[in-house]
Amino acid sequence: MSISAPELSSSEATDADCHAHNLRKWQQRYDQLSNGQFFGRIDELALENAQVFVEHTSQALHQHCVVWPDAVWLGFAAGAQACRIDGLEVTPDQVMVRPGSYDFELITPAGFDIYGVVVSQTALLRVAEIQGLTLDERAWLQPRKSSRPEPLAALRGMLPHFLAPTQVGASAHLQQELLLTTAIEVLQQQAADTGVKSSFARRKAVVDRVQAYLEANSQTPVTITELCELTHVSRRTLQYSFESILGINPARYLRTVRLNNVRRVLSRQTTDDTTISAIAAEWGFWHLGQFAHDYKQLFGENPSMTLARGREG
Repeated sequence: MSISAPELSSSEATDADCHAHNLRKWQQRYDQLSNGQFFGRIDELALENAQVFVEHTSQALHQHCVVWPDAVWLGFAAGAQACRIDGLEVTPDQVMVRPGSYDFELITPAGFDIYGVVVSQTALLRVAEIQGLTLDERAWLQPRKSSRPEPLAALRGMLPHFLAPTQVGASAHLQQELLLTTAIEVLQQQAADTGVKSSFARRKAVVDRVQAYLEANSQTPVTITELCELTHVSRRTLQYSFESILGINPARYLRTVRLNNVRRVLSRQTTDDTTISAIAAEWGFWHLGQFAHDYKQLFGENPSMTLARGREG
């Protein structure tokens, strides 16, 4: 079977939400968590049944991600930094795995580089069957996996070469075959994390319920007290749940979610009849001076600059 020539592309963005849409075939939304101007870059190689990329993000992010259907995503940090997937801390010697069409969340630190491999489930299972290897869908049910050093090191070693411009002319068939085979070896060696305590499940449920409520009531200002009533937990438990699952306290989380939503509106505002103060008020920011200070601190620019760029676009 012929395989189309590999296609290498790069993209850069100075807005986290715009950057989220630069990874082809994914559905994503990024909320910026740390203060400062954002810069993101993606280098991506597209094969017929696979996708390889390295992503750099300058600021800490809360990422909402969905991989394309009939796919399996394997992701791991390029350096020594840890991140979180669905509330679980992931160390550099571990790999993250999620199937296609499945919502998941990442919390990534500032100055983070991550490698990603997405392969077709159908192609993966077919190669495993042909090679007489044992692999089934249970291999990608756990979001955080541990792997023996050898296969993960092999995957780490090949990806920079795949993404180098000098390798674009290499055989797409050989590249894809090597990628699928190595992915199978990584998935085979992974052992499911069975040590997640029930207390984690309770904390995760608290965070999930808050997030679902905020999504359904996105333009309604919410207080910590209301969240305690919603989740039937104390303020201390609410704070502990957020800090252990997302690495951020609930008050800052509420503020950053609303600030990121204001930024989305400003960046897409093309008419002259809506003011910044009106948009900010819609998201619960009634003190314009404090709003402007918090906005600039988080995004590294005044809200007027975002609005002007949106109108120019």
